[in-house]
Amino acid sequence: MKILQVHNRHWYEGGEEVMYDSISRILMEKDHNIVHFERNNRNVQNLWQKIHAFKDGIYSNAAKKAISSILKSEHPEVAHIHNIYTLISPSIFVACGNYNVPVVLRCADFRLISCPISSHLRKGQICERCLGGREYWCVLKNCRSNIFESVAYAMRSSVARMLEIIKDNVTLYVPPSKFVKQRMIDAKFPEDRIVVLPNMVSVYDLRDEKSSGEYVAYVGRISPGKGIETLINSACRTGLPVLIAGDYSKMPEILNTAPPNVQFIGPLNRDQLVGFYQNARFTVIPSIFFETFGLVAAEAMSHGLPVIASRRGASPEIVEDGVTGFLFDPGNAEELTSKMKLLWENEDLCREMGAAARKKASQEYSEAVYYKRLMAIYNKAIEINNEQKKHKIKSL
Repeated sequence: MKILQVHNRHWYEGGEEVMYDSISRILMEKDHNIVHFERNNRNVQNLWQKIHAFKDGIYSNAAKKAISSILKSEHPEVAHIHNIYTLISPSIFVACGNYNVPVVLRCADFRLISCPISSHLRKGQICERCLGGREYWCVLKNCRSNIFESVAYAMRSSVARMLEIIKDNVTLYVPPSKFVKQRMIDAKFPEDRIVVLPNMVSVYDLRDEKSSGEYVAYVGRISPGKGIETLINSACRTGLPVLIAGDYSKMPEILNTAPPNVQFIGPLNRDQLVGFYQNARFTVIPSIFFETFGLVAAEAMSHGLPVIASRRGASPEIVEDGVTGFLFDPGNAEELTSKMKLLWENEDLCREMGAAARKKASQEYSEAVYYKRLMAIYNKAIEINNEQKKHKIKSL
């Protein structure tokens, strides 16, 4: 199958980049013909480039022309679109519609649904003021802490919504969780065209029985909304060794609040992460904001680690409370403290939950499972598109 993969890379290397690269890799390993169309936000540096990005984020004729050229010359059977901001824009959906190419849209955040800045987070707290087409709140509250960016984000979301460019040209929407699907339904996206596809992780062969583990692990970006303060608060109460892996450049002041038993070790590459998980006892995901999936939770589970996660967003779909780990109320350091102590002091329970976590990761989030589900989605999109073509012909 010939597949067009479209992605606008972010400034940072996060879950979307991991998934885009992983999807491209497994499709090529299965001998599919992959055509890539990429842009990178890191190329937006000076003022002139930012002004162009403002315009292109709303509607990019250049991106539409480039995609049209690819569609005309390559004739892909399906277009899989990941992120379109800042340099691609909804214009490419129009191009796909013009060339009758079915579109599968991966909905990894809330940017196209209900929040211009994608996270439903403002000043470290949940914010849903923009729900129902009220993107102007993004400007009034200056959600990007930069009025130019706040205006740009609000405008591109409102224009895409009002013109219905996306809804008119997307064949299937693919969120990574039931939680995101429900948010899309609430935002009036057609339920019959939404297919949940959980993210995938690599499931490694464990060399031997999982050890008791030397520390409590956190993996991910260290930024407002991730709940790091709650974890540090609980670490102070428990005195347990906590290792935090991730980029802390967005919150450098957090280092000054940590007790001696908490270490910030910075970002790790994929190989380093394997060793990091193998030597941990369990993982904590203390998010305050809505997790759309929780890739770190699935990764940790694939290594045989139980996960303690906040009851927020899609985390309860991944972490089964009392089976593969524990859930706690967001921001509740006292509840997190009790769950951390329970797992740390009961090695047998920790191993039992870790085994259940690994089993679930293997059955639900492996690359083989993901590939099978993804191909079913591609084939369904092609089938729907063919039926729509027949209907158009009959109506002429």
